[in-house]
Amino acid sequence: MEQDQSVAAGVDSGSAEPGSVAFDLTTANPDANAYGHNPPAVTAGSAMDHDGGAQAPDVSAYQAEHATFNGTAGEMASYQGAAENGGAASNEMGEPLPEPSYEEAVLSAEEARLWSVVTANSLDFNAWIALIDETEKNAESNILKIRKVYDAFLAEFPLCFGYWKKYADHEGRLDGVSKVIEVYERAILAVTYSVEIWYNYCQFAISTYDDPDIIRRLFERGLAYVGTDYRSNILWDEYIKYEESLQAWSHLAVIYTRILEHPIQQLDRYFNCLKDLASTRDLSEILTAEEASVYGVASENSNQALDGEAHPDDPDKSSKPEAENLAKYISMREEMYKKAKEYESKIIGFELAIRRPYFHVKPLDNPELENWHNYLDFIEKEEDINKVIKLYERCVIACASYSEFWIRYVQCMEDKGSLELANNALARATHVFVKKQPEIHLFSARFKELNGDVSGARAEYQHLYSVLCPGFLEAIVKHSNMEHRLGDKESACSVYDKAIAAEREKEQSQLLPTLLIQYSRFLFLAICDLEKARETLTTLHEQLNITKPVLEAVIHLESIFPCEKRIDLLDSLVEKFVTHESSHGEGFSLGDKEEISSILLEFLDLFGDAKSIKKALTRHTTLFSCKRSILPSKKRKADDAMVSDRDKLAKTGGTQPVTGTDPNASNPPLWPATSEASGQQWGAAYAPQATYPAYGTYDYNHQMPQPAAQAAYGAYPPTYPAQQWQHQCPQRHRPRHRHRHRQQLTLSNLRQLLNPTMAQPTTDL
Repeated sequence: MEQDQSVAAGVDSGSAEPGSVAFDLTTANPDANAYGHNPPAVTAGSAMDHDGGAQAPDVSAYQAEHATFNGTAGEMASYQGAAENGGAASNEMGEPLPEPSYEEAVLSAEEARLWSVVTANSLDFNAWIALIDETEKNAESNILKIRKVYDAFLAEFPLCFGYWKKYADHEGRLDGVSKVIEVYERAILAVTYSVEIWYNYCQFAISTYDDPDIIRRLFERGLAYVGTDYRSNILWDEYIKYEESLQAWSHLAVIYTRILEHPIQQLDRYFNCLKDLASTRDLSEILTAEEASVYGVASENSNQALDGEAHPDDPDKSSKPEAENLAKYISMREEMYKKAKEYESKIIGFELAIRRPYFHVKPLDNPELENWHNYLDFIEKEEDINKVIKLYERCVIACASYSEFWIRYVQCMEDKGSLELANNALARATHVFVKKQPEIHLFSARFKELNGDVSGARAEYQHLYSVLCPGFLEAIVKHSNMEHRLGDKESACSVYDKAIAAEREKEQSQLLPTLLIQYSRFLFLAICDLEKARETLTTLHEQLNITKPVLEAVIHLESIFPCEKRIDLLDSLVEKFVTHESSHGEGFSLGDKEEISSILLEFLDLFGDAKSIKKALTRHTTLFSCKRSILPSKKRKADDAMVSDRDKLAKTGGTQPVTGTDPNASNPPLWPATSEASGQQWGAAYAPQATYPAYGTYDYNHQMPQPAAQAAYGAYPPTYPAQQWQHQCPQRHRPRHRHRHRQQLTLSNLRQLLNPTMAQPTTDL
């Protein structure tokens, strides 16, 4: 079979253009990997130590060796629109010929429709698969259409190793060997730690090349990355099968020896195969030259040849040294095997719990996610950073869609002192795998700031609130806070000013009121500009879509501003929210409106005059007291039943509880009757609070007095109201909102407050 021995089988991403020939496998460094770095494992033919085992790799070199892998964004993107995976063709004058354009491919109506779908949503995996199927059905021999769809799809989902193989098969069918190799080189650049992609690549090399050195070099490149993977046995088996076909027994023995160093699947089988090989072949056949010198086999044979003596009369004398050497050979490998089995016992539980070691867009179940976290917890205790890196790389293949694992990877590498590896993982996360998830960009911005890359942090924030999630409040706030930390107050205010200006241009901005609240708070607390803070807050009066969290925050800010309180402004805002004549309260429950009204009443009780209190109280009673009285309330019915029971007991003087009153209480608590109004003076929302002149509002949950304003609104207002921006981000990215949990003012807890010894009801009168 005619072979093209000059085809490149590797791409040096640091020096060669994408798709160009980087080196010739027949002359290149056999230890070179897809990124121009040395592999992090021992290769075949490496020196063996004196006990027959392979020398351990230098752990200190791993940080540089793992500088880039698994689909770095820049490297993957550089293939888009490149010279169609191959070296540029040239004419007779040596000038490059223009490459065919994707636009020259004619699309069917269905292809055009599917292209519009994936263009609108590049993460629609099912639409991509339908497009690939449709393209393959219509493309026939049109390699341009196939390249277009596979290049676009694999740029979004580079970890789908099966589609890399399909792409390579198309290139082999329609173009040639060189194109296939270039597709596989792109594949191992994208998913370096996939056993399957190396397996497919090596199978292709075996079927294509006759030179064993080329094929062995490729196996060694793959095993350098995935040879210690628990599931790497399929690649090792392919290597063994190839060496057996060549009857290269010494190479085969070295492969078995290397396998026994690592806790991989079917380790028992490999150990038995090595023993069978050693028992069926002469020791001289399975030893390398270095090992033969260690065991003295070569010197003994040479001495026998010089003396011309075969010792036929003493067979034990000639066989004894070989038997001893064989026993020693097996014994040394058995020690390696036992050590690997011991380590396997520690990780077997984690490995068996990994049900999906490959990438897929479908979410993983919680037990499997938890198993990955537990496995990483275990491996991070190892001193060998190589094990840590390789497990993380396996993890971010299966869990590529989860920001939490990328963030953990970055933090782990930073903790271990490898900022280069941390930056590499972060780049892949933010540009390829979770590029549309806001939390990874927030983390990236903070990470860059902490490591001195202020411009990078600034770019991350701007990308978040300008491109990815327009008007993303949290990114705006954090960006402004960062500028303030850097001592640039003008830039900090400019971030808010630009965001507010952009929101004012919108007809119905849901974000603007919250943004104004945040800016006012920032101006007062950080910049100490009270005048500008109050001026910013005043503009809220012009807004139509004021929400409950916004009003809570406005009242809170007004309560902490050290100046005269603008009671008229607050009263007008609350009236717009709660009255039926205005549409501003539509969409909010009666309870929300009642709670806002109650908060204003408590504010006025501290800072208002009698006139303002009367006005607000009259409105509150008119709007809510009558409506509340007709609402069904199981709690009220139970309390009424207990009051009725106490009245009956008082009249009769009986000591036994009246049956049929409260089905949930066999002994109803006896306590003087109380009015419903006294327990719910401010409505259901403020039922647990009782006001004492000396202390303000009393918090029954904490059993200690607090200032009224702080008890009503919390130490800080709700920072990011969910309804203001929840439509912009997936559910799991929304911030958790703080809610007040108020305890109902019941007879039981009031009695416990006044006298803890009376906590339990009694029938003794």
